[in-house]
Amino acid sequence: MTASTLPATGRPRGTRSRVRAAAQYLGIAVIVVYCLAPFFWMVVSAFRRPTDQFQTTPLPDPWSIANLQAVFEPSVGFQRALLNSILVAGTTTAVTLLIGTATAYALARLDFPFKRTAAAIVIATSMFPGISMVVPLLKLFTDIGWINTYQAMIAPSMSFALPLAVWNLTAYLRQLPPELEQAAMIDGCTRMQAFRRIILPLAAPGVFTTAIITFIAAWNEFIIALSMVNKKDMQTATVAISRFTGAHGFDTPYGTQMAAAVVVTIPLVIAVLIFQRRIVSGLTAGGVK
Repeated sequence: MTASTLPATGRPRGTRSRVRAAAQYLGIAVIVVYCLAPFFWMVVSAFRRPTDQFQTTPLPDPWSIANLQAVFEPSVGFQRALLNSILVAGTTTAVTLLIGTATAYALARLDFPFKRTAAAIVIATSMFPGISMVVPLLKLFTDIGWINTYQAMIAPSMSFALPLAVWNLTAYLRQLPPELEQAAMIDGCTRMQAFRRIILPLAAPGVFTTAIITFIAAWNEFIIALSMVNKKDMQTATVAISRFTGAHGFDTPYGTQMAAAVVVTIPLVIAVLIFQRRIVSGLTAGGVK
């Protein structure tokens, strides 16, 4: 090996690049393990026998589905809670997309007074923690008779989902050439027709990404659903899990809670794995010209 192939430290360039690559892979592995360890332990705990919940072995021995069976017992009512979560998250997603797409188009394409102020207000509303809104909303919904209703969970969820949807869709719509809708309007389309027939189909990946993120946020919402609903047949899945009781009414059924958490989490994990390319492309839209 000649002196020209050695860096100043005397170590070959190939060795240094391999060490750097190994360090990068090691860092990625540490992050993956750190993120997946709680989920792994949740799955392991879900498949332990109720009498083995405090074991520390890495895998159940023996495997058992007793916790899953307990989750779906008719007396628990978890099926109804899942339906409530689907209804609340689905309605929140649909209404958020309807309003958010129109708002994002206005911010991306139209010129009107106080446009920047409106955009700043939309983003500022997402900075309020959910807990700070519970007491005012509880007073308001009590006065108008919304306690123990679906709209008491949907409306607050939209207040958190809309800023995210508007921000994401505005960035996506800004990257679409305005000449497309201008050409459509020259051909006789109104602005609304150009938006519906030209822009909206092209923005479908961004809308799809926003729909997934909004649904996940609404599906995982807890504090609002816990505060606004106290009837068992109206509670969502996240609230139902927190209210599970043990065999004696005062002990914590960790295994049943873990099994219910797996049931709630698995569909979201599958959806993200299937649509991860669309999610990444939608989130990075507008980042590069």
